[in-house]
Amino acid sequence: MSEGNTAAAKPTIVIVDDAPENIRILSSILNGVYRTKAATSGAKAIEICNEGEPPDLVLLDVMMPGIDGLEVCRQIRGNYKTRDVPVIFLTAKSTMEDERKGFEAGGVDYITKPISPPVVEARVKTHLELKSARDILKSRNEYLEQEVARRTEEIAVIQDVTMAAMGSLAETRDNETGNHIRRTQHYIKVIALQMSAWPEFSDYLDRGTIELLYKSAPLHDIGKVGIPDSILLKPGKLTVDEFEVMKTHTTLGRDSIMAAERLLPTQTSFLALAREIAWCHHEKWNGSGYPRGLSGTSIPISGRLMAVVDVYDALMSKRVYKSAMSHEESVEVIEGGAGTHFDPNIVEGFLQVAELLKSVAKKFADEAVVSR
Repeated sequence: MSEGNTAAAKPTIVIVDDAPENIRILSSILNGVYRTKAATSGAKAIEICNEGEPPDLVLLDVMMPGIDGLEVCRQIRGNYKTRDVPVIFLTAKSTMEDERKGFEAGGVDYITKPISPPVVEARVKTHLELKSARDILKSRNEYLEQEVARRTEEIAVIQDVTMAAMGSLAETRDNETGNHIRRTQHYIKVIALQMSAWPEFSDYLDRGTIELLYKSAPLHDIGKVGIPDSILLKPGKLTVDEFEVMKTHTTLGRDSIMAAERLLPTQTSFLALAREIAWCHHEKWNGSGYPRGLSGTSIPISGRLMAVVDVYDALMSKRVYKSAMSHEESVEVIEGGAGTHFDPNIVEGFLQVAELLKSVAKKFADEAVVSR
């Protein structure tokens, strides 16, 4: 190892004293084991501490002209760059009040004058070892924080990919357009954001839940993967028996998502909202919906939100068996369904952002007419 590297590896100690003789004595005690820098004023000490890498320790005289040692210590500890540098006071003042002021200023120890070399060596060694331990702990904590952040991001990506893959499966099986999926997930987010400050919804519609609603919405019709082609792809009106089969897509959707949830290692599933939406988005406020005939607030909020946006988009969409309604006509139908088909509060939220929903519909408009 070169001499330069050896010097660089030594801890750096800044000695601050307005008496050059005291600096000389301390340097003779510490040189050889440590790398020392000297300052004969508080201002110079602060300058040295702030330039380049911060020192490992400061030996600081209390009584100095200009900026005294207490103020120098406060500035060192108040600076983000040097706040972890231990400061040991050197002083002839040794009363309890003097020590109290020193510790309040941020000092870690006191060495009284006249200086005893063994005391200096022992105190310096102790506090450098303590600093080294703190630095190691801090480094490990920072690593753990970074690792937690990395793993959290990785989990989020896995969740997003899982939902996207399941959504793509539903999209390829159901010949409604992918734009229907994009529109409904944007609709639900717009309405949820509007209602997030309402007292009756604020606890539920926090930022995380709203984002999860947005990601979960594309899975609302995933159960259609289990519906026979003869029914799912039928271009005309379904018979009563065929419609009964079609209605089972809600429980099929719930079951398929539950099957995925059972593979997860935790009880709290990021797919829980998707399961609720798939199962409950055809329930009606007055209890006349399916599959369970739930009514009122017994219907999960996620299902109530999805019910509104799914019907709104269906009304606005052209199919071979029906014409598309205008935005204004569709809004009238939704408003007319408040208290029967839909939660009146959610309809109110829908009406407040109706123009934004119209913009979403235009942005993700279908390019061609498709069947069911």
